[in-house]
Amino acid sequence: MKELVVISGKGGTGKTSLAASFAVLAGNAVVADCDVDAADLHLLLAPKVRERHEFRSGREAVIRPQDCSGCGVCRDLCRFGAIANTTRADGAPVYTVDPVACEGCGVCVRFCPEKAIDFPERSCGEWLVSDTRCGPMVHARLGIAAENSGKLVSTVRREARRIAEKENRSLVIVDGPPGIGCPVIASLTGATIVLVVTEPTVSGEHDLERVLKLARHFDMPAAVCVNKWDLNPEMAERIENMASGSGAGIAGRVRYDREVTSAQLQEKAVVEISAPCVEDIRRIWDNLQLQETSK
Repeated sequence: MKELVVISGKGGTGKTSLAASFAVLAGNAVVADCDVDAADLHLLLAPKVRERHEFRSGREAVIRPQDCSGCGVCRDLCRFGAIANTTRADGAPVYTVDPVACEGCGVCVRFCPEKAIDFPERSCGEWLVSDTRCGPMVHARLGIAAENSGKLVSTVRREARRIAEKENRSLVIVDGPPGIGCPVIASLTGATIVLVVTEPTVSGEHDLERVLKLARHFDMPAAVCVNKWDLNPEMAERIENMASGSGAGIAGRVRYDREVTSAQLQEKAVVEISAPCVEDIRRIWDNLQLQETSK
């Protein structure tokens, strides 16, 4: 089983459009949307949910009002301003925890003289298993103001691999998060190959350099795709030279194409409509197959 992870140095480079197109071209893959902070692969693949699982991560403080003496120690010690107090009609203080502001450090729990603060696991959202026209898809939804971590990304990837093994599917395609943080590390470690999508701009070059450094740190084979390359051909060539000098392969280029937006409005992958850039995407897909074989 092979695993292709599509990432980028920043959001909005087109990695989700490419990941969806690869899922269509593969035909027998399991798709995982690991960009859980801003998941949008479902907008193109129209998944039908068949399983829902709660995701819990970290902890949050909850004050039991019947046991609270109103001493205010918790509020005095909280460095995040997460504990507020009001006054009842009889003048007694009432302390509550703002779950959005609470960082789950546990200081209030540790020093509460009445032991009146519970510290349960925090419900952060859910992860789902769905069916799409391209095959099974594993994705997630974070709750409002819920914190993302590599734990949720690892859960999505693990389930995608499990399904691939169970259903004898040879490929997992991962739409990874942007940047170089913990979610990105969790999405790429152990993959067969990483495709980094960038744009021909100064910031795109800088972000790409950081991502390739991360891939080298984990000894991950990486390939680079320059999206919208024809908007700045000189910068596109400069980026490819930098990538080659860093040891990355060049998967190809994708031209700027307004039909990409048309595909999104139709809830389709780009390769499912007639668009000039489809030829570019197919060529990149073929190049990735060759690079996977050579690694």
